[in-house]
Amino acid sequence: MDYGKYLYEQQKKEREAKKAQKIIEVKEIRLRPKTDLHHRGFKVRDARKWLLQGMKVKVRIRFRGREITHPEVALQDLAEIAQELSDIATVEVQPNMDGRTMLMVLAPAPHKPKASKEPSKEKEEVSRAQNQVS
Repeated sequence: MDYGKYLYEQQKKEREAKKAQKIIEVKEIRLRPKTDLHHRGFKVRDARKWLLQGMKVKVRIRFRGREITHPEVALQDLAEIAQELSDIATVEVQPNMDGRTMLMVLAPAPHKPKASKEPSKEKEEVSRAQNQVS
């Protein structure tokens, strides 16, 4: 086999693999420890929309001034956000401090297979038994 032809085939395979790969976009919501529930609700709603579209979401809580002395407030906020989105997302990176920010990454949860619409054999047997009794 010609070496030039071999290189051409390798490049062709790499281009096809590049086309087939799925690029996962990471969106970010930024909050502060003093962010009120109403404003946080808007941010969580946006995060829910992005997660349903298959994107990952970074939740960042930035500390300013003396707020950094109370990281438990931010940790509680992140736990509440994770709880609100637990039906469609899983926590990929647990909350941790990164300088003056606390960061958590949420990823879309794997889809659960839906139950089939066919009645189970047990239900069929029960309905047959009821019909025979009648």
